[in-house]
Amino acid sequence: MKLDNERVWKDVLESVQVNVSPAIYKTWFTQTKLTKLEKVEGGVIAAEVGCATNYVKDFIENRYFGIIQDSLKKITESSCSLVFAVKQFPSISRLEPTGESAPLFNPQAASVQINQMLQRSRIRPGFTFENYAVSGSNQMAYAAAEAVSKNPGNAYNPLFIYGGVGVGKTHLMVAVGHKILSDNPVSHKTLFATGEEFTNDIVEGIRNKTTPSVRDKYRKLGCLLIDDVQFIAGKDTVQEEFFHTFNAVTSAGGQVILTSDRPPSEIARLEERLRSRFEAGLIVDIANPDFELRCAITQIKARERGLDLAMDLVQTIAGNIIAAREIQGFIVRLASEVSVNNAELSIELIEKLLNKSTLDNGNVTIKYTPEDMISAVSKYFSIGKRVLLGTSRARPVAMPRQILMYLLRRDLKLPLEEVGRVIGRDHTTVMHAVNKITNLASSDVHISEDLMGIKKTLSGKL
Repeated sequence: MKLDNERVWKDVLESVQVNVSPAIYKTWFTQTKLTKLEKVEGGVIAAEVGCATNYVKDFIENRYFGIIQDSLKKITESSCSLVFAVKQFPSISRLEPTGESAPLFNPQAASVQINQMLQRSRIRPGFTFENYAVSGSNQMAYAAAEAVSKNPGNAYNPLFIYGGVGVGKTHLMVAVGHKILSDNPVSHKTLFATGEEFTNDIVEGIRNKTTPSVRDKYRKLGCLLIDDVQFIAGKDTVQEEFFHTFNAVTSAGGQVILTSDRPPSEIARLEERLRSRFEAGLIVDIANPDFELRCAITQIKARERGLDLAMDLVQTIAGNIIAAREIQGFIVRLASEVSVNNAELSIELIEKLLNKSTLDNGNVTIKYTPEDMISAVSKYFSIGKRVLLGTSRARPVAMPRQILMYLLRRDLKLPLEEVGRVIGRDHTTVMHAVNKITNLASSDVHISEDLMGIKKTLSGKL
């Protein structure tokens, strides 16, 4: 049976439209066409998606490869090999899914316009709601940000997001700006800046006697996004200018979104009037990602790099890496191994890179001794060292003991025999414990959290 390219692509687009926002669909997917669809050896369908520009190709391929491939598989009922290419075609408005007719729209012009708006606003294209993973640790912040993006200036103003390094504060804030610009590219003037950049602008304005132009840059915005706002604390002139900027934007109906590593009440040397303004809106925190969220982040980052990771590989990565940015870095390294060295995606490759990543990043380094590790595990589980190293096989003792053996082997890189000598067990017992905790770390949330807690105890953070 001959496949109808146009019919198949319309079905794919209808499926895609359910999974993306109207603005994303209208801006990007109306610039695509199914230029090739044929069966090859083994009954596999070879599909080529033509894109109007290289920018459109990169954007869709990096972010929506999985959605498109899954849709093609369902529609054609066959495995699909999918590639993207830049193609020139006169008109693609007919590719709109069935339903109400769309207004006349020039997708290439819209793409250029959106791209220019994002660049002027300093908004990174990849930071969108569509590729932001949500779980219990950031659900409240995500819901608040989404509400602000739909009703800027009215929902929560200001929106203050705080949390530790690499938890997704900046991504979420920029996603709001991206959504506002996509929906209202003309009516909303948006700008992203860090607290340091705002400070530098004020200093340069005073030095060069261009303060009025600096004020115009910030005070006439429809949406002001300030990252790491704690940086302005203790700088009297900068805080003075920011106070008036904040008032000017909000009084004109504009939206202000701020991020920080701590809530306003804990920012030292922050003027009381600014603290009062910050606390007048909604304050939400983002905690460190839990196991489920780390799995989702791993899948998203892998998909962006064109990696198809089985769930056991995803769980192994998420079970051993805590921070979202470290997950991203690990996926980059993994993709490099696969593409450059033609390495096969396997649990052995993952574990090899995990071991190297631990040493490179310095999460747990060799400066810790076995005695330090024993003390950390003993303290975390509130078990005496003598009991921990004793003969009891009760689960409240046996499981911490196995975790201890895993950490001595994985993080301190001790030989099996040396771990056995420290714990008072033979090397086969140690091997069994290490394998068991390795598997549990990728599937059991509690074990993953215990490992994280012990490492924080070890580094003196608890």
